[in-house]
Amino acid sequence: MGTPLPRWLLVAATGTVLLMALPLLGLAVRIPWADVPTLVGSEAARDAALLSLRTCAISTLLCVLLGTPLAVLLSRSHGPFAALARTVTALPMVLPPVVAGLALLITFGRTGVVGRHLSVLGIEIGFSTAAVVIAQTFVAMPFLVVALEGALRSVDARLEQTASSLGASPARVLTTVTLPLVLPALVAGATMSFARALGEFGATLTFAGSLQGTTRTLPLEIYLSRESDTGTALTLALLLIVVAAVLMAGSAVVARRAVTGRG
Repeated sequence: MGTPLPRWLLVAATGTVLLMALPLLGLAVRIPWADVPTLVGSEAARDAALLSLRTCAISTLLCVLLGTPLAVLLSRSHGPFAALARTVTALPMVLPPVVAGLALLITFGRTGVVGRHLSVLGIEIGFSTAAVVIAQTFVAMPFLVVALEGALRSVDARLEQTASSLGASPARVLTTVTLPLVLPALVAGATMSFARALGEFGATLTFAGSLQGTTRTLPLEIYLSRESDTGTALTLALLLIVVAAVLMAGSAVVARRAVTGRG
């Protein structure tokens, strides 16, 4: 058994759980449960849900493909350039979403710094499904990089050195030794990225707008429904919470099995 903990710690922890749970319970009390199947099955809700799941899956894949190499490099790097890269990567975590969306619009919009050159080529990003994916990736990427970098720093370098001494190439060491050791962190980071993308609102609205079936994700549909149809807004909020909860629970199970299998 571990060292006994002070009783006040239990009181504080219980208060924290209640603080986080009470709003969810309040929402559950107000949901028109009898109408949930009808509300979830409406065309607007269905379009928003499918769009959210599709774009979040793509943005999470981009986070893994682009964020993993960055996390590996940052975990082995020191100095001012690494610190600058780390700061720039983590910045979207603390930026107001509307600021992130404005930055993306000014950069990739039709008259933006990059967007105006793309427009000449016939490529329009702003207010499109691609804009939703970019906005979600921008705000979700830091969650994967931060989680994975921390785990990579804790990897026992002797295991990698042993593999190298046995003739394994750097790429083979990375894929067969390093990344399997941090698989729980990779899964957790990808899950948090998906959940963050799923809940993204401000950057998406500013950069992609709200077009049903094209850019109107679940959070946008909830926002539009909250005054005209509270029942729909509450039901979609429940759907969003359930998906996020399933993701987090699934991530915990996968991480636990990875740790058990490695042990």
